[in-house]
Amino acid sequence: MTTTELSTLVPAGTWTVDPTHTTIGFVARHMMVSKVRGSFGEFSADVTIADDPLRSSLTAEVQMASLDTGNADRDGHLRTNDFFDIEHFPTMTLRSTGFEPAGDDFVMHAELTVRGVTRSVDFDLEFAGTGQDPWGGTRAGFTATTTINRKDFGIEWNTALETGGVLVGDKVQIELDVQLVQS
Repeated sequence: MTTTELSTLVPAGTWTVDPTHTTIGFVARHMMVSKVRGSFGEFSADVTIADDPLRSSLTAEVQMASLDTGNADRDGHLRTNDFFDIEHFPTMTLRSTGFEPAGDDFVMHAELTVRGVTRSVDFDLEFAGTGQDPWGGTRAGFTATTTINRKDFGIEWNTALETGGVLVGDKVQIELDVQLVQS
């Protein structure tokens, strides 16, 4: 898809995230043999779609206490200083720094801040489409994924397994499935 095609499908302007139709999630390897999925239930974002979509912007903030992996004990451990240290770092932030075409999709360059550490990351960004909702509003959908190394953000806790390997993998996939509502 070209940026011209995208600009005809997604009107320029201010957009808000629909939290009931958006998922901010992650996937990490557990015991070297399976994956654990988690998500965050409380977040906000400001999105401005520019006339030239490549000049659009996004800022987002995630409340780390809203972490949910489906296991209360694991969630409690992830909130401690071993991982996210939410007492000292209650939010995670994302700020776009640019967009560029990548085949039929796009790349979103961004700065991700976790535990007070900011790193540049690139998200594979896919436009899912736009549509009119039953209330007369315009909605747009996007998915974005990237893989980070958690140690780059100061998240180093681990334990060795007797069978070899470690309990928690270093690579973490971040998955954003976002529905926007035009303001």
